[in-house]
Amino acid sequence: MSDDDTLTVEVEGWEGPLDLLLALARNQKVDLREISILALVDQYLRFIEEARELKLEIAADYLVMAAWLAFLKSGLLLPRDPEVEPSPEELALRLQLRLERLNAMREAGARLIARDRIDRDVFRRGAPEGLRTVRKALWQAEIYDLIAAYGRINARTRPVMHIVADRPVMTLEAALERVSRLVGASVEWTAIESFLPEAASGIFRKSALASSFLAALELARQGRVELQQKSPFAPLYLKVPAS
Repeated sequence: MSDDDTLTVEVEGWEGPLDLLLALARNQKVDLREISILALVDQYLRFIEEARELKLEIAADYLVMAAWLAFLKSGLLLPRDPEVEPSPEELALRLQLRLERLNAMREAGARLIARDRIDRDVFRRGAPEGLRTVRKALWQAEIYDLIAAYGRINARTRPVMHIVADRPVMTLEAALERVSRLVGASVEWTAIESFLPEAASGIFRKSALASSFLAALELARQGRVELQQKSPFAPLYLKVPAS
């Protein structure tokens, strides 16, 4: 393709016919929602007429937009045809909304470009430092809590030693031998306390009474003695069964 056939269009940074329409609408110095569509069409067609030397006839988008605007202008000037949908007024409103949307996108893009850029307006630190966390414990305790904690720690660390005290007791074998020997010498009912040692007192007496009671139960099981008790917790009596 030769250089004469190559299309090169640079018109104040415009990127298409809609951008050109936005620029022409801004020339009206009013809100985009209040622009005159008829005046906008006239401005666009006048621009296309004046820019023929740029070979805009090769740019189909500009020509299509010009034809559409001419159709829109004719629809706004002539009486409305009820069978034609959408109406020219609705098309004009759509054009205004597209221009407002394009204007909002351009302003947002301009704000983004105007922001500070890294390595141009602002610069990052070469070696950012990490954050150091410092924790401090706050203890709240009373004197009783301290004493109890000390007692638990001391109990865990203290060596455990269990000492079994040597207590005077009567074994079951000794009670069984004594009751068997003494009960044979009596033919009447005799309380079980009579079979205890005479010097028994304190812990030894309790042990002797318990062992003697078990010995009496064992002898009764063997049929060697008879037991008698009038009521619960009443004295227990023993005697040799009659032959």
